[in-house]
Amino acid sequence: MKFLPHAQPPAWPFLAWLSAALAGVVAPALAMLLFVEAPAPAPLALIGGPILALGLMGAGMIAAAAAGRLWIGVVLALLTGAGLILFAQALGMPRLAHPLSTGLALIIASISFAARGALFARSASDKGWLIAVAVVAGEAAILLTASAMPGMLPDWLLALLPAQWASTAIQTGLTGTGIDTRAASSALLALAGTAAATLLVARLWPRRWPYLIMFTAWLGLSALVWHQPGPPMPGAELAKAATPSGQYAARSTDAEPDAAACSVAGPVHD
Repeated sequence: MKFLPHAQPPAWPFLAWLSAALAGVVAPALAMLLFVEAPAPAPLALIGGPILALGLMGAGMIAAAAAGRLWIGVVLALLTGAGLILFAQALGMPRLAHPLSTGLALIIASISFAARGALFARSASDKGWLIAVAVVAGEAAILLTASAMPGMLPDWLLALLPAQWASTAIQTGLTGTGIDTRAASSALLALAGTAAATLLVARLWPRRWPYLIMFTAWLGLSALVWHQPGPPMPGAELAKAATPSGQYAARSTDAEPDAAACSVAGPVHD
């Protein structure tokens, strides 16, 4: 027996899969190229978390909504994440600081994003992928705003976003220390919890009462992320250090990084 019943084929299937490719692969790859070719390029590892999170969300959520299959979204999201990491390394990003932690973050985030796409396919039938595109665009806009204008958006808003949770967990795996990686467990727990609640709603559709469970879990896990945030993400105060382990060392600064958008803020050069 299938875990989730098969949904109808998507309306305008070519546009659906094109949207998944553009949001999941093309846009993140172009972002990496823009950072590399900037006049004062930033190390890709320092901004890899937000880029990978948006790539996973675009590929996993839209693909699952278009196909009506959870596993298709998960597989495509994982392939997208692996491909983007290899592409970043080809552009000069060093080896992963914590491969196992990064892999775990990619897996949990892929399942969480694909679960939302599968729910859209169940609830909106053949037009579920359009909802997925709108959600991806909305969360991406917030992350980009937080990156371009750190401190502009309130902390509580960023704490509500699953894309922000994924960005925190992935970025920690890319550049964090072992202690930092354990501290990001709240983001991973939030992603896993919302995935379970979302799949419950999709499984019991068209019953509406499970939505109460899903939204309650989402708010509760957002509060967990708010009260137990992951470690600050590398920003302008970090300098690339050629250490034997390939990690980055902190550079002393006069001010602490802004915690509200630390997981999405790009480097600011002196």
